[in-house]
Amino acid sequence: MEQTVTFHNGNTMPKVGLGTFRVEEGQELVEAVKHAIVSGYRSIDTARIYDNEQSVGEGIRQGIEAAGISRADLFITTKLWLDDYGYEESQTAYQASLDRLGLDYADLYLLHWPGQDTQLYIDSWKGLEKLYNDGKVRNIGVSNFNIEHLDRLLEEASVKPVINQIEFTPYLNQQELRDYLKEKFIVAESWSPLMNGEILTNEVVMNIAEKHGKSPAQIIIRWNIEKDVVIIPKSVTPSRIEENLNIFDFELTKEDLYELDQLNEDRRNGPDPAEYNGH
Repeated sequence: MEQTVTFHNGNTMPKVGLGTFRVEEGQELVEAVKHAIVSGYRSIDTARIYDNEQSVGEGIRQGIEAAGISRADLFITTKLWLDDYGYEESQTAYQASLDRLGLDYADLYLLHWPGQDTQLYIDSWKGLEKLYNDGKVRNIGVSNFNIEHLDRLLEEASVKPVINQIEFTPYLNQQELRDYLKEKFIVAESWSPLMNGEILTNEVVMNIAEKHGKSPAQIIIRWNIEKDVVIIPKSVTPSRIEENLNIFDFELTKEDLYELDQLNEDRRNGPDPAEYNGH
């Protein structure tokens, strides 16, 4: 099965990457990123607000060396935080992220949330468009944007987002938003897909895992892939990092997918993008 997704601009991104949300700066994160790259991961996701870009960058450097690959083989994502929104501010913040990561460019730069000020996220997007048009970043996108946020953005945008990183789990399947993204040729990507472990003890998930001889986490990751959603599960445990990538050797049945779809409750684990202002 194809292990990358192609954006509307022709660039590609791995379907499975390593998330680093809620992992602090330090040796554990350096080792996790390095191990992921050696294990075959080519996509690493971080953000300014995670406050861990330096360790992610060090892990990238060590991983590149240990795996015998080049920077060009990797796909690195970071994100603009609400405190840094604005046309000029977004460009300054991007450079600051690159400095912390120790990189010359990012493969993907995202607006992290829409926030409550429409004009501010539009101005910030214009800043990202400049970075993109100047060749300083390979791709630009958004995170946690609802349909109304995207509609508004697309009225003003000269460059369309390649991706929208959203909360997407069996308990929150975001069908309407995903249909909208598909129609606009914007890729969907899920954050915190394993719900900090909560979804892994669901009986339906556990039964499907047993049937396939896979772990509950592998079932959820595979479910994302079969829903055409890019996924970035977080782990710092070497065995789990490896396990989370090992999902291309089986398929879920129609019955499996139906059972997982029935778990939807439209229940969020994170904030509602319509109300969140960063605090």
